[in-house]
Amino acid sequence: MTSTIGLGVPVPKMLRESQMDSNPVASADPIAAVTGAWTLPFTAYLLLLSNRVVYQRVKNKQWIGDKLSSEKNNTGNHENPDPLFLAGRCHMNFLENVPLAFLLTAIAELNGANRSILNYAMAALFALRVGHVEAGMRGKDTLASGRIIGLFGTQGFLAGMAAYTAYLVKGYWGY
Repeated sequence: MTSTIGLGVPVPKMLRESQMDSNPVASADPIAAVTGAWTLPFTAYLLLLSNRVVYQRVKNKQWIGDKLSSEKNNTGNHENPDPLFLAGRCHMNFLENVPLAFLLTAIAELNGANRSILNYAMAALFALRVGHVEAGMRGKDTLASGRIIGLFGTQGFLAGMAAYTAYLVKGYWGY
């Protein structure tokens, strides 16, 4: 059962008929429950990554820039990486991928995607992003296996979710 809002975009009915009859100000059913549910773990991990950058800044009294002042730290040296640069890259890598992943998931969910598939996909993405940092970039020599698995796994997620979303709206293109 759908309704239209705005410019005639079909959306799920937000209120159950029984709720509207008994209480006209009843709470709405969640439109994107899966996407909303995964905001907590992803945000908590983003805050951890952000705080690691802040920790390096405070510890080393480096208030601006992406590297520490000392010349002994080299950003290109994977055996002894600059700690501020490494923390910043972990944070930025997360921010480069997760917002698009959430956007694709929300679009899929709003177009009727199977919520179980979306939950499993978001769980996999979370594991991939955590693995990319914790078992990859922060691993031995910053080249541990979690980094490559996280990278290609995230790219697979993005490609797969985009394809799934396109499949869900194939009727729009006449297929």
